[in-house]
Amino acid sequence: MDTTSLIIIESAIALVVYFLLRALANKSIDGTVKKRVMVKTRGKLVKKATNLILLLILSTFLLIVWGIDQSELVFFMGSILAVIGIALFAQWSVLSNITSGFILFFNHSVKLDDTVAIMDKDYDIQGRVSDIGLFFVILKTDKDEVISIPSNVFIQKMIRKLPKEA
Repeated sequence: MDTTSLIIIESAIALVVYFLLRALANKSIDGTVKKRVMVKTRGKLVKKATNLILLLILSTFLLIVWGIDQSELVFFMGSILAVIGIALFAQWSVLSNITSGFILFFNHSVKLDDTVAIMDKDYDIQGRVSDIGLFFVILKTDKDEVISIPSNVFIQKMIRKLPKEA
């Protein structure tokens, strides 16, 4: 078997694995959305981010398989990561909010339409969760005030779920 055939077979296997992983990830995200009764747009955001990460991994693997010099690839990736790192350093809280948004999506007991109280030493906030996004959690108070709390702050505070009103 010549080198070109081997490269094509490895590429085909990589594509099959990519599509399988993508399907499994999307199915898992859809299951989480249904199980936790979430807004579908929230699931779409998580799907896009997950698919982007999988696509970047696939692209890197294919570039290596097709013979791109690894030192050049590492230099290129390092340059890209440095630029992104500098951009995010100025806004590190953006990265923190996105990470917190993923944690809230998959692993937090609070879901839409729950009434919660955020216990803080300075402010006692109480309201109904009207939206949970990657960056903010939106609460609506009894006085029809809309309060947006950054996801990273929401995940750090002690939250008390209040019983449903009859």
